[in-house]
Amino acid sequence: MTKNPQPAPRRFIARLLIGTGLISVGTIFFLLLNDPAPASKQDFSAVPAKVDFSAPELTLEDLSGNPVTLRDYRGSVVLINLWATWCPPCGEEMPTLQAFYEKYKSHGFVLIAINQEEPLETVAPFVEEFGLTFPVWLDMDYQAQREFNTIGLPSSYVIDRNGKVRLIWMGGISAKNLEKFVPDIILE
Repeated sequence: MTKNPQPAPRRFIARLLIGTGLISVGTIFFLLLNDPAPASKQDFSAVPAKVDFSAPELTLEDLSGNPVTLRDYRGSVVLINLWATWCPPCGEEMPTLQAFYEKYKSHGFVLIAINQEEPLETVAPFVEEFGLTFPVWLDMDYQAQREFNTIGLPSSYVIDRNGKVRLIWMGGISAKNLEKFVPDIILE
């Protein structure tokens, strides 16, 4: 039994389709490899949700063991950041938060990092290592998580000068998203 050779036009169309497919795959790889914004430069951080509710009354302790309350910051724009030393995204965002705090603190902006259920002996070396100059509070009983009704870390909340929570972040914050969403509230 002999095979009938494929007619020339059918072979030509098959080769054309295979060639076009290979060129398409090659073009996609070229574009991916030469992307002007490679994955390492893209911003995959969380985008905040806009909200409007009263900030909770929190009374916790600072790193010196002194009682501190959120009420004392009424009149300032406050970014509350719930975090822990064991949380990789929390550590990754700390330099960004520190830089943003330094840039806007003279405009009535305060950043308060509230550590979730870790002792001073764990938190203090972390604060020193990152050179954090904003207030750091200890929350041994998850009061802030309960009051803000969240379980994930990091979580951040921007409170306006009148005590209203205006933005919520669930996940890490980038400098780009801080600059995009928070200065309008600070400079109102």
